[in-house]
Amino acid sequence: MSVKILRRMESVFTVTLTFYCLFTVGVHGDSFTVLQAPEFVSFQKGDWPVSGEKIPDLVALTMGFSVQEDLLWPGLQAGPLFQRPRANILVVVRGVDSLALPQSVASYPLENPVPFTMDSVAETVHSLFAEDTPVVLQLAPSEERLYMLGKANAVFEDLPVTLQQIRARLSQDGSVLSSLPLNSLSRNAEADLLFLSEVQVLHDITALLQRHRHLAKDHSPDLYSLELSGLEELSRLYGPDSPQYRDATALLASVLQKFGQDVYGLYGNSSVVEVVTVKAFEAPLTRKSRSILESRQISNRGSLYNLAHKYDVEYAVVFNIVLWLMIVLALAVIVIAYNLWNMDPGYDSIIYRMTNQKIRMD
Repeated sequence: MSVKILRRMESVFTVTLTFYCLFTVGVHGDSFTVLQAPEFVSFQKGDWPVSGEKIPDLVALTMGFSVQEDLLWPGLQAGPLFQRPRANILVVVRGVDSLALPQSVASYPLENPVPFTMDSVAETVHSLFAEDTPVVLQLAPSEERLYMLGKANAVFEDLPVTLQQIRARLSQDGSVLSSLPLNSLSRNAEADLLFLSEVQVLHDITALLQRHRHLAKDHSPDLYSLELSGLEELSRLYGPDSPQYRDATALLASVLQKFGQDVYGLYGNSSVVEVVTVKAFEAPLTRKSRSILESRQISNRGSLYNLAHKYDVEYAVVFNIVLWLMIVLALAVIVIAYNLWNMDPGYDSIIYRMTNQKIRMD
């Protein structure tokens, strides 16, 4: 009897342990981590999943902008109406589902990891703060994709953007090769250099922001969107269990932690820094190609009917001033021309009148 009871207990324990292992593997996946956030941007700790396609709306809400559809997600609470962060920095890391980031505000599981862009948020920033020329930087070093707008053209003019430029930067003084522990990473392998190039770009962005501290003091919010895929190449080449991949993952986690702290401090503890880790996107992303260092006005891509942009609030006042001034001037010209045409030189003009009197006196 006791043997049967022990066997039943053993089977129950085995089933429970199997269920626990399956549950642990099931919840382990892509993540959305908030590295830094000011006090007035309230992220609640919990396991609420966030959809990948809703991340641009989430970033817009953290910056105090409105979105087309309400975001029914309890992880972000409504903040003060008259306070907004000075910058939002979003870093997308491809090739890893999570990073060891102990000093984070909150972390949430990411579901439906579809590709997304921050074009809608960039368009909102540009349309609302066009006169203040905010910094808008979207960068993907592995694809040599760079889009800058506003003051970013002057600040990040010297930022290496092509892989050739970044690799040349690695051989110069002050590169990350002389300050970071490479361990099993090689300076000659292409995949390793791609990963180190992305780390170098993060370092250069922080250095340029420290050189231009005035950006954090203006009234326009700044937007940074960075996409890193070096870990994805390392995983494809060496495998996820290789020492190169493990060393690169640990190195990137420490670099991102320091990057978030530095940017957060540069903006006076008034910026939001998020990290999205995704093992692989579910669908390929189709983007319209842009030239390097392109600086142009953002077109009205949000209109389905190719409508014009909304007019300025002072348009009606300026239009009425110009309209009625032109009408008054036109009427004045007509009246003056009519009177000149019907004028009698002998009686209406003092010149001819004096001439006639002089003739009569003679």
